[in-house]
Amino acid sequence: MERRYLHLHDIQTRSDDDSEKIVEGYFAVFNEIYQVWPDVTESIAPGAFSEALGGDIRALYNHNDDQILGRTSAGTLELREDEKGLWGKIKINEKDTEAVNVYERIARGDITGCSFGFNIESEEYQVREDGTVHWTITKVNPLYEVSPCVFPAYEQTSIESRGRDLKTIRAREIESKKARLLAKIRKEKKEDGTESPAPEEED
Repeated sequence: MERRYLHLHDIQTRSDDDSEKIVEGYFAVFNEIYQVWPDVTESIAPGAFSEALGGDIRALYNHNDDQILGRTSAGTLELREDEKGLWGKIKINEKDTEAVNVYERIARGDITGCSFGFNIESEEYQVREDGTVHWTITKVNPLYEVSPCVFPAYEQTSIESRGRDLKTIRAREIESKKARLLAKIRKEKKEDGTESPAPEEED
């Protein structure tokens, strides 16, 4: 399972007509570039969650299974994708002291981040002219959970996977540059007549 840490966007805490405490806003925003580590960035493409919202998804606090804030199957977590990103609404259980504490921390601005657990079904990468690498996640499926978080919570396996991918990309880039350079040298030699003709085969 992959995890990414993002800033909560347009998050609001409020009480609805039934005085129920609500946390709502964007848990992920499309095309927002965030850094995995120096020279490596990621973003999420519009439509990435289109097939990932039909399962039983949880809202947790700090990815802690013991601190569940809402759940789609219970109707206490609502998620939808729009042109901006992944929007969510959590109905806080006022009889749950820990959940109410999370609500108040978000209301005060003490919690401003979110992480979500998911699998990457498809993605693309781009090696830029400055040597940096950017991944675009094009499809997430499934989405397991969303979590208001205090600190980033990257999975070590995710980082190791990205590291292996990056090494492969770097190696391919080096080989590609070598091939282009060799082709250029051969072309220049051929044009100025310094390239030795291929030896003729003897009968």
